[in-house]
Amino acid sequence: MTVLILTSEQDVTADMAVAKLHERGVPVMRLDPADIPGKAVLSADYAHGDFDGHLSANGHVLSMGGLRSVWVRRPGEPAAHAAHPTQWLTAETRQALYGMLYSASTRWMNHPRNADQARYKPWQLRIAHLSGFAVPPTVITTAPRVAQQFAQEYRDVVVKSASGPPPDDPELALPTTLIGPDADFSAVAAGPALLQRYIPKRADIRLTCVGPRLFAARKRAAPGQVDGRYGDTGYSWETTEVPDRIAKSGHEYLTLSGLAYAAFDFAEDEEGVWWFLECNQGGQFGFVELETGQPIAEAVALWLAQDRRAPEGRW
Repeated sequence: MTVLILTSEQDVTADMAVAKLHERGVPVMRLDPADIPGKAVLSADYAHGDFDGHLSANGHVLSMGGLRSVWVRRPGEPAAHAAHPTQWLTAETRQALYGMLYSASTRWMNHPRNADQARYKPWQLRIAHLSGFAVPPTVITTAPRVAQQFAQEYRDVVVKSASGPPPDDPELALPTTLIGPDADFSAVAAGPALLQRYIPKRADIRLTCVGPRLFAARKRAAPGQVDGRYGDTGYSWETTEVPDRIAKSGHEYLTLSGLAYAAFDFAEDEEGVWWFLECNQGGQFGFVELETGQPIAEAVALWLAQDRRAPEGRW
């Protein structure tokens, strides 16, 4: 039984889990959808009232009947490396590849359907509320008056992107920024703005969930720091305990979202409250493992290596 990892060729985080799978003697196929068609080949047969499919890549052949699990890490766009790539070829290749994988009986980390939904920040905030996390008051609006009223109510607010850093440098993009009620909110009419009550924090928290296992890391915040993901704060990530309430909410979030893996970001305030900021369904864990020594790659490998018939959440 083989583990299929969908990711780009240069993915150090995937390399860490692959090494752990090899240590356990678990067969692995690593495939970038960008290499179909071309370096990789697929074939699916829906004849005679049955289904069978095969993938061939790097000299290895994988039958869908021998598929143990699928880890969707950082896959490239289907057909991106084709000799003559087009939007139509990408759509056709996506249909062929994922349609075949969806037809197989396997376990996903994470299923693309659930992963796509989990990327939406407004949806994340709703699920975080339902899961019992502390969530800062937030508004997403294209109405300057609404944005200004929100800032007047909460005074210090953070404005940030809902979709993450843009791939280019558009004029309307705004990095995570602390603003006050006297700011000019007229530009909000040009595109949705996400405003959130500013949480003065003493630390950033990264909580990595791999099935039922939780790994928490803490990094002290620099004075006046707004976004600890960028720049050197002068502090390193250290292992920290997961409060029972956070553990319960984390497991509930994964249940509601249908995720097997998630990386949560929290702001820890002066009273020790962990405020939910976001959940990245495909977030990196390599930097946490390297700085803290937590065995996250091993946990991922163990989850992927389970028998595909095993109940979710069991080891």
